[in-house]
Amino acid sequence: MTTYGRRRRDREIREVREIRARPRHQFAQFFLSVLMLVWFGSGLIAAVQRDHFTSAPVNCGAWGTIGLTVLAGPLNYLGVNPKVSECQFPEPSR
Repeated sequence: MTTYGRRRRDREIREVREIRARPRHQFAQFFLSVLMLVWFGSGLIAAVQRDHFTSAPVNCGAWGTIGLTVLAGPLNYLGVNPKVSECQFPEPSR
């Protein structure tokens, strides 16, 4: 094998290793992203099963209940039933 051929082969091997190698932080990022999607997905499914989307939310409490249900995720299936009765927004200053 010529020197040129050996260099070319070595360069191709390095490129393949760089493509296949995935640093730990990338794996952790991927794992946490999938975990968050599953968590919020299960919360969204729980909100649909509780009929939160049968009619449009008309007040802040209804929006808050939907948001908390989605944030609770799989805890909804362990008995957590978040509800917001009413909420008040501060008045804007003049």
